Amino acid sequence: MLTRTQWGFSGISTFAHLPHTRCLQHPEKEYDIAVLGAPFDTSVSYRPGARFGPRAIRAASARQTGFRGYNPRAGLNPYQEWASIIDCGDIPITPFDNALALRQMSEAFTNLAHTSAPPTSKTSSNPYRHVPKLLTLGGDHSIALPTLRALNSIYGPVAVVHFDAHLDTWHPAKYPSAWIDPEDPSQQSFFTHGTMFWLAHNESLIADSKSVHAGLRTRLSGPGDNSDDDAQGWIRFATDDIDDLGADAIARQILEHVGLDTPVYLSIDIDVIDPGLAPGTGTPEPGGWSTRELIRILRRIEGLNVVGADVVEVSPAFDGSGEVTALAAAQVAFEVLTSMVKRGLGDGDGVATETGDGVRDEL
Repeated sequence: MLTRTQWGFSGISTFAHLPHTRCLQHPEKEYDIAVLGAPFDTSVSYRPGARFGPRAIRAASARQTGFRGYNPRAGLNPYQEWASIIDCGDIPITPFDNALALRQMSEAFTNLAHTSAPPTSKTSSNPYRHVPKLLTLGGDHSIALPTLRALNSIYGPVAVVHFDAHLDTWHPAKYPSAWIDPEDPSQQSFFTHGTMFWLAHNESLIADSKSVHAGLRTRLSGPGDNSDDDAQGWIRFATDDIDDLGADAIARQILEHVGLDTPVYLSIDIDVIDPGLAPGTGTPEPGGWSTRELIRILRRIEGLNVVGADVVEVSPAFDGSGEVTALAAAQVAFEVLTSMVKRGLGDGDGVATETGDGVRDEL
């Protein structure tokens, strides 16, 4: 396989040198996990540029290769296990009309989510392998709404485990606009990267009382924001909770709240990381987690039943020459892929810890 022999600095820029197929043009293509780009950023509230995020994350993943992809914490190489993983390229999304863009993404995600898995997966005794999974590279965070629509068509309402500095459950009227009539608001204007979970809740796409925010630290319009979030059935972990509780305790509480069998959409906004370590993002908030802290928690929730995931809000125009934000996003994507593959092996239950000598225990 080509991905097992390419040097990191050679070849076409697909994610981790994975085989590339334009999956929307070739619906007959079968896969277990697809990496997909959603180059969309016209629903942001601050800095644009995340339409270039998929390209930047793919470039930053160049050192991930099949022949050097073994993940010691999980004891496997996700690129050489049971799963057929491919890069499906990007969804063609208009930058001129958000209503049309939302329709394009909704149809694309739904079509791709209903693609067949390879026959070896269909006949597996592990039900996790039966339906292909999508890992989406954003793009701004609004892409979560069309993804949740696609997942709902397969699983019904799913839980969302959401890593972000921001709630993203705001009522659209929280955003100021002199042009919106409160009595007759524009539904197109309601679709933003801070309202998509509010919209998803109203469409009954999110499972009741199963979803989690982690890494929150933004300013609010008032205490009513958290009350609105409570009414939508979320629990919250603030950034500071990692100092008071620790990464393992946060991971344990996420697992206990969500459950190991609940279908989960894992949504990771790169701004959950402190802008000193990930400056290339649209809505930076000082005081965030380190890249290591985020990855530590992701590794310890590997037992979740993740049926879809995203890594979003990488805006490379604001990144430095070292591409640190894109590198962080590529590593996060690798950890998510690893956990998806491990779940398919049937041994990803529980929250894992590592001792100094690499011995793993289950809590």
